[in-house]
Amino acid sequence: MFLVGLTGGIASGKSTVSSIFRELGCVVLDADKIAREVVEPGKPAWKKIVNHFGESILLEDGTIDRPKLGAIIFADADKRRLLNRCTHPYIQRSMLWQILQSFCKGYSYVILDIPLLLEGSALKKYIKYVLVVFCDKDVQLQRLMKRNDLTREDALQRIHSQMPLEAKRDLADLVIDNNGSLADTRQAVLRVHQQLQSSYAHWLPRLALGGFLLVAGTALYSIYALYTNT
Repeated sequence: MFLVGLTGGIASGKSTVSSIFRELGCVVLDADKIAREVVEPGKPAWKKIVNHFGESILLEDGTIDRPKLGAIIFADADKRRLLNRCTHPYIQRSMLWQILQSFCKGYSYVILDIPLLLEGSALKKYIKYVLVVFCDKDVQLQRLMKRNDLTREDALQRIHSQMPLEAKRDLADLVIDNNGSLADTRQAVLRVHQQLQSSYAHWLPRLALGGFLLVAGTALYSIYALYTNT
């Protein structure tokens, strides 16, 4: 099994691409979803966030007020990095456990949906292919303003807080152009899926594991035979 790192930019259409991969039967581990799980009230990451940002970022039920915290971190790069340090170790730990489970179930590849994959994610070194969902900046801006009901200024602030999509595209092994219709995007995802399915990369770790198990099994059998014959 090998890992595909899916990334993009805010409002680039990454969630749409993830949904299509799931429809095709692929395993997609969503870093944002896991991030929401690790910051549930009382969990270690939640405690660190409250310790650094104060209780003013909490709602009445103790959950984190995401829009309020988002306004803080998008306006301050240092606070954004601080939040990442509070959450990323727990997100990565959860992802690694789910990757192991997928390996044992026999999947040929697993997609890791990680928005900040190319901005320094510790999981980057395990990625076989980087897949970037790309759209033009004007398209990204209009989508974000409409989706989040933001002013042009606020939307641009959020876009500029991230690595430019053009830079991510240049670092990608695979690119899905999401400027067109949903049907166009679906066809692009299908082509990438077929390409990944035909890859032999997933056999390498399985052969290595098989060799390890063969050697270990032979050693254990030899020890067993030695003791039963004495």
